[in-house]
Amino acid sequence: MITIINGGTQGLGEAVARKLDADGTDGLVLAGRSADRGNALADELTAAGTPSIFVGADMTDRAAPGAVVAACVERFGRVDGVVNVAAATSRATLFTDTPEHVDHQLAVNVKAPYFLIQAAARVMVEQGTGGSIVNVGSVAGYGGASKLTAYSMSKAALAVMTRNLAFALMEHRIRVNQVNPGWMDTESEHRTQIEQDGAPDDWLVAAEESRPLGRLVKPWEVANAIAFCLSPDSGLLTGNTIDIDQSVQGAGEPVVPGPGDTVHP
Repeated sequence: MITIINGGTQGLGEAVARKLDADGTDGLVLAGRSADRGNALADELTAAGTPSIFVGADMTDRAAPGAVVAACVERFGRVDGVVNVAAATSRATLFTDTPEHVDHQLAVNVKAPYFLIQAAARVMVEQGTGGSIVNVGSVAGYGGASKLTAYSMSKAALAVMTRNLAFALMEHRIRVNQVNPGWMDTESEHRTQIEQDGAPDDWLVAAEESRPLGRLVKPWEVANAIAFCLSPDSGLLTGNTIDIDQSVQGAGEPVVPGPGDTVHP
């Protein structure tokens, strides 16, 4: 299986690449903006036995999705899978948001996955061998925190896209599913906590103590779910969303905002 990972140079994307490598995949295309990390990871995976290439791309650029798919076809001759991991997670409430920020969230989290799927699906249809696509959403797509309005909107849109494309591509034997992580322990989340939320350096200790199972979601367990959805082991699974979080949507007592929890101008 030849798989393109959008955002495959670090964090969850890197975990997915390492999981697919461990599973004996045929080849990987790591798309992203970090050339140093991307090339280093591609070289490491290739040395370990999985032919891999890094393709530098800003996926908000109109030409980038097609260029990434073209690079995959040039190197491997086909495209079998796509994983859309890359996401913008910057904070803004209704009263602090800007058109530029909302545009960026939608460009990275919705438009880039959509047009990468478009470019890849065209190749898959021409190949006639089917394919598997996995989008990475978020449980924030069910509503989300008030500081994540645009992000939550974008992840809700991604979920609708997943179901719509799963139906549209079914006749071509191309499956489309989505995995929704909850609060996840990644390098990116650490930077966000420090730089945007003003958390202390040891924020993870208190964060994990606050979770029912005593820790945050880890990239490896999300990567396992993504690899399953990609693989033939998931059978006819398509148009589905899998939540990996320490909550159950719709269950339990309703959450009532307390003083200071709501958003004010």
